[in-house]
Amino acid sequence: MKTPKSPLHFRSLSVLHEAMGKPAPQHPLISIMDYGEIHFNPADFEQGMKSDFYKISFKTKFNGKIRYGQGYYDFQEGGMSFVAPGQILRMEYEEADYSGMSLHIHPDFIRPYSLAEKIKKYGFFSYSASEALYLSDKEKKTITDVFDSIHNELNERIDHFSQDVIISQIELLLTYSNRFYNRQFITRKSVNNDLLSSMEKLLDDYFDNEKGIKGLPTVEYIALQLHLTPRYLSDMLRHHTGQNAQHHIHERLIEKAKDYLSGSQLSVSETAYQLGFEHPQSFSKLFKRKTSLTPNEFKQSFLNIKDNGSE
Repeated sequence: MKTPKSPLHFRSLSVLHEAMGKPAPQHPLISIMDYGEIHFNPADFEQGMKSDFYKISFKTKFNGKIRYGQGYYDFQEGGMSFVAPGQILRMEYEEADYSGMSLHIHPDFIRPYSLAEKIKKYGFFSYSASEALYLSDKEKKTITDVFDSIHNELNERIDHFSQDVIISQIELLLTYSNRFYNRQFITRKSVNNDLLSSMEKLLDDYFDNEKGIKGLPTVEYIALQLHLTPRYLSDMLRHHTGQNAQHHIHERLIEKAKDYLSGSQLSVSETAYQLGFEHPQSFSKLFKRKTSLTPNEFKQSFLNIKDNGSE
């Protein structure tokens, strides 16, 4: 069996530029690449690549596929995608035809600024290519203008103000991206509602068929089944329901627990194991936190109702 090659790891922008057939970057810690000007051998990248920088890709046109994990994304409509340092990206270059730009930012460039911490809070750096940001023509114009501003600043004579100006442009780019992602959550509401329904069914099936076998369902498990990243799933749910994915899992779990406690002869410990808890105490603690009752108190309340009804 052929051992898969490790992804190419680009630790510096100069090495990345060389691999892409580009001249050395104007600045060692930040650069913009025009996709129409890069030249490389696709076979050299078949094992995937990762880098030590943030990458913001703006594709105005793309006829080809990007692979993220086990899935593929058709980029024909164009759009934006975001990759954090260390994330692996694989591309299928056969008949690929794409145009646009990519901004590469080494963390050291933003380290002296508040952006160094702020950038970690943007969830879309944990999205996959399949959850790219689609842009309207007006939005494309807005993003193009910001990219052009950064590009012009990098090509002007570097002075003491250059880094401050570029940092402000990066912050503007991320703010627009955040706004447009929220717009996308709204405009794709029907799609996301279908995902929400699929998630609820998935949780029901899990507790009916997988209970106690695989343990408690995790956000990672649910996201994988829905072909999403955990961060995108939680952000989408939070936007539409005000609650993240973990909260939805707990809510469904508590409802299933109530069914067991009120309608079966299972003890509290047996109910906990049936739901996938390794320790009954953990189940009792979660149940009390969510309902203000212990499982025993909840179970006893239904026994009292039955006793009163039989008199």
